[in-house]
Amino acid sequence: MGRLIYNSSSREIEIDDRTLAHLRVAILNKLRRSESFAMTWEHGVENGSGRTTIWLHESIPLQFVFSGNRPPKLNRLWIEQLLLSANSTTGLHYVPEPPEHEEFEGD
Repeated sequence: MGRLIYNSSSREIEIDDRTLAHLRVAILNKLRRSESFAMTWEHGVENGSGRTTIWLHESIPLQFVFSGNRPPKLNRLWIEQLLLSANSTTGLHYVPEPPEHEEFEGD
């Protein structure tokens, strides 16, 4: 399990490495273009239910911490769907990974 650490906070969001790698690409693409946006995730029943929304901005520190040492092959279609959600009025949220015939390597 990887972690997303927002604003040097003691609160860390646990996310599996594969999902975190795809979120990293989508988030960095938005921030690289100086585009701020909201990100929402559900806590899950095991964590008391509910959801949290944060505002992502290029000036706010953000860390992506991976538990594994090998980056996964990236699914381009999944990144595109994450970017579409980030551009929506509800902001970036988890979308399930779609099947893709050809994956590419990269960050």
